Amino acid sequence: MNFSLRVVYATLLTGVLGLMPAPAAAQASPQVKLRVFAGGANQRPDLMRQLFAEYVKTRPDVVIETESGGATSDLQRQYLSTILNARDPSIDVYLIDIVNPAQYFGAGWLEPLNAYLGEPAQVMKAFLPAYAASNVVDGQIAAMPAFADAMFMYYRRDLLDKHGIALPRTWDELAAAAKKVRAAEGDPTLQGLSIQGAPIEGAVCTFLMPYWSQGKDLSDAAGRLALDRGAAARGLRQWLSLVDAGVIKRNVAEVKTPDTVNEFKAGQVLFGIGWGFAWDRFASDADSRVRGKVGVMPVPAMAGGRSVTCIGGWQWAVSAFSRHKAEAARLVQFMASARASKFLAVQGSLLPTTLDVYTDPDVLKAVPWFQDAAAVVAGGKSRPASRDYGQVSDAIRTTTSAVLARSKTPEQGVAQIGSRLARVMR
Repeated sequence: MNFSLRVVYATLLTGVLGLMPAPAAAQASPQVKLRVFAGGANQRPDLMRQLFAEYVKTRPDVVIETESGGATSDLQRQYLSTILNARDPSIDVYLIDIVNPAQYFGAGWLEPLNAYLGEPAQVMKAFLPAYAASNVVDGQIAAMPAFADAMFMYYRRDLLDKHGIALPRTWDELAAAAKKVRAAEGDPTLQGLSIQGAPIEGAVCTFLMPYWSQGKDLSDAAGRLALDRGAAARGLRQWLSLVDAGVIKRNVAEVKTPDTVNEFKAGQVLFGIGWGFAWDRFASDADSRVRGKVGVMPVPAMAGGRSVTCIGGWQWAVSAFSRHKAEAARLVQFMASARASKFLAVQGSLLPTTLDVYTDPDVLKAVPWFQDAAAVVAGGKSRPASRDYGQVSDAIRTTTSAVLARSKTPEQGVAQIGSRLARVMR
């Protein structure tokens, strides 16, 4: 977690970054050292360091050191909460999950950026609405979008084409498709659908997606709890019905994100829900058995509902305890720019937070699947923005896992979620 790498005046970058206009040079001043937490491997700190190097080329008064670590957002959140709660000034800029701006800002851990960047309406107008909304708290810019993410439905395009099956729009249609393909293939190891049911952050999305698809929201405009218990129970029953039909495996309450990715990559899953980083694992890993055989489609809906996915993504935030807030804000502005977003898309397949980058010819040439991803991300919803998000997440994910393990009924699980959330979402 404490691994550090000092970024010095880097060699000239190639590719799209070489075309990026450099930030305007500032008047020479005493050297400023910024330390940045750049996430874990899935957030590509290697690419972030290249962008930092581009930034310092025209700012000889700035040195940037990076820190990276934490394989999951949960582990990163634990680490950052410890650092920020201690009011530690040693880290100036943080890469944080989309669920964190409201929580961290409410705790007084993040520097409001209006004074450095401008008013939210102007600054955020280029970004997708969900990312603009998640990063503005009480009229203040709490953070700036770095890159997007979403829960995608990956599917075996080769098998659906082989058996003449159209993309399913509902979970019932997916179940029928899975049964047909599995029967025709005669492969007992082929799962119909893989979702995350272990008590991890992904289980929050497992709970929310069928709930949202019924036109329901978990909170109102003021952030107060608006749980429709009947719709929530129906969503959980939908998952259990797919387990009973043999579409989802019975130990789903133990399935974590890497399990879905690895089993899909091994050719053992027909449909799989996973975050955006999984695409590169399927397309590029040496041991992938599905290279060139994978498609992306909208997440199916409950019968009579509409497709809604769960978005994720990462934001750049300035620590309220930084000794170099103005310079940190300049760096954050640079890292949130469309040109930086294009570089991350081309070089790392990291999803943009603005629609224009999705249609950029260079981006589509490098990552053609973004053409299908854009509509999924744009139509997604964010998990509840709460200053007590840790408690919100714990209530939903642990109870959802318990229901999928059948230690609670859907009705009991929803009652428990409602009771716990009523204490923190008021």
